[in-house]
Amino acid sequence: MTQHGTEGHAGEERRGAAGSGGAGALAVLELLSRQEPPERFAELVDQARESGVEGAELSELTRAVHLATGVGHALARRERCEAGLDALADTARDLTLSYGLEDLLRTVVRRAKRLLDLDLACLALSYGTAHEVRVVHASEGVLTPLDQAGCATALDEDGLGALVHARGEPVWTEDYLQDRRFAHTAGLDAFVRNEGLRAVLAVPLRVGGVVAGVLYGVDRRARRYTSGEVALVASLADLAAVAAGRAGLLDRTRAEVAELEQDSSRARTALTRMRYTGEAHGRIMNLILAGGDLRHVAEAAGDALDACVVIRDPGGRVLASTGEFEGLDEAAVAKAALDAHAGRRPVRADTAAGLDAHNAHEGDEGVAARRRTWVAPVIAGSEDLGVLVVRAAIPLTGEDERLLELAAQSVALLLLMQRSTAVAEGPVRDELLDDLLTEPRHAPQQITQRARRLGLDLRRPHVVVVARAEGGEPGRAVVWASSYAYRMSGLKTVQGGSVVLLLPGTDASAAAKAVSAELGPLLGHPVSVGAAGPGWSADSVSRLYQEALRCLDAMSALGGAGTAASVDDLGFLGLLLSDDHDVDGFIQSAIGPVLEYDAERFTDLIRTLEAYFASGGSPTNAAEALHVHPNTVSRRLERIGELLGTEWQRPGQVLEVQLALRLQRTRDVLARRRVTVAEPRPAASAVDRTGPALGG
Repeated sequence: MTQHGTEGHAGEERRGAAGSGGAGALAVLELLSRQEPPERFAELVDQARESGVEGAELSELTRAVHLATGVGHALARRERCEAGLDALADTARDLTLSYGLEDLLRTVVRRAKRLLDLDLACLALSYGTAHEVRVVHASEGVLTPLDQAGCATALDEDGLGALVHARGEPVWTEDYLQDRRFAHTAGLDAFVRNEGLRAVLAVPLRVGGVVAGVLYGVDRRARRYTSGEVALVASLADLAAVAAGRAGLLDRTRAEVAELEQDSSRARTALTRMRYTGEAHGRIMNLILAGGDLRHVAEAAGDALDACVVIRDPGGRVLASTGEFEGLDEAAVAKAALDAHAGRRPVRADTAAGLDAHNAHEGDEGVAARRRTWVAPVIAGSEDLGVLVVRAAIPLTGEDERLLELAAQSVALLLLMQRSTAVAEGPVRDELLDDLLTEPRHAPQQITQRARRLGLDLRRPHVVVVARAEGGEPGRAVVWASSYAYRMSGLKTVQGGSVVLLLPGTDASAAAKAVSAELGPLLGHPVSVGAAGPGWSADSVSRLYQEALRCLDAMSALGGAGTAASVDDLGFLGLLLSDDHDVDGFIQSAIGPVLEYDAERFTDLIRTLEAYFASGGSPTNAAEALHVHPNTVSRRLERIGELLGTEWQRPGQVLEVQLALRLQRTRDVLARRRVTVAEPRPAASAVDRTGPALGG
């Protein structure tokens, strides 16, 4: 329609309105049919007054306009209601989709804001178990820099939210700050004032008949919410509550499925590790059955655990190793070994009690290395066969610990098999040692060949150890000795009720102590151990055996039964008991450091010692004999104490020092005499040479 036509039509309406009442009513109906805004109806009345219409006709027109306005409002409400229902139906369809709970709540508040043309919509929903309650917030609309959860949280703590939770029904207000029906709090009022909020509508979300949350509609202008609007939002809240329950169930189901997947993954990982553990154990056992030794078993265990492995006997001696441990804390390993044998399971080295003070002074790398260090017991029944010390590249898992335990059991089996082999070969090896102890003066080459067939080289250094059990049955000691000799690559026999061992090595004292430390706890009663050596030939075995026996007898005579010592440990008694009477060795062990100090620094400590003993242990008398100040003698004695040890003046050591001084002095005198005798005499004169002849 053109502008001219529109103005003409409006003119006709004005003329109709100015005319009869029927014409005015018709004009009102035409405006109503075109759904003109309410102000157009008011213009008809104004135009009629200007045209001079009054009385009954003006009243009828006014009445018609009033009725038309009401009809228009009713039509508008119906349209809004239909639109709301359509939007609610669309929302219901949306809520049937597979939403997560938080996405669902955001959809609900977005729909609520659009349904009532709100400035802001927010929601707070509590869900979960009685022991773990979660609160989810969602909001739609423009807020100040406060977080989105702030609106729902503030409204939920006090005011309308509290009423909704208490009553279980919708609550609204046209202007919150001016409404005195609610208990106002300073915090909530400040929040509402800062946000510029006025009209508020709060609707409950019921889950299982319980108010689990509240949906809020908020306007920044005063607004009266109609019953239809409240009902519409309440319907939306009911739909949201059902969908939220479904979404919460879906979230829980997803969480359970995820947890089941994790459990399944862990189970698959554990199964894989168990399979790997079984295969690794199988390889170690096949290695043992194929004749592998301890070194091969240690290497196989190290490869399976990605670790360095050391096998030790009960005395701490290394039987086999795949490498060296740097910075190994022996105190922690010893404590862990005790705990491992007590619990019969592998123990981590840093779990040993009493090491906290040590940890405080240890670097991070040392602590980390010790946390990767494990000790596993090697046991057979109640018998302690040793330990496995393992340092892994990474921390061990539970299955790794199981593999470590199986590796320790495999080592125990191999040690028992070696013991059985040693027992089986025992007669042959015993016969060889028996022949060596009887001073083999015939067929030495035959003896040497027999030893080589058994894997022995008698030209290498060796010691002889004699162990005598002080009570109890000797049978168990004999079985142990067979295994020990086999492990140490030595020989064993029994002579006069005592176990005799020929072992490779140069330190007879250490060998005696090692035998005592392992055999004593096994038998449960004291063991006396004597040792001598080293020797470097087959002929030396018998001599060392006799010295070890004399050492053992001397220990018993001196009340040292149940202890371990070598000939060298007995000092001057060992010198007397030894067949070769190693005077030089005795002097060196007793006063060697003092002799070396005098030789290097041109001092006179030896002479001071002699003067000190000659004066009855008096520094003052010794100073007079040496023509020096007593303080000088005291300082020299302090230096001697530093060289010989703080206990050098104890009765036993003093006797050895005095004997060594006497032997040293005698040896020096003899040496000077040999030099004097060896010097050529001066040439005699002719008279001397011919005197007798010539005189005759």
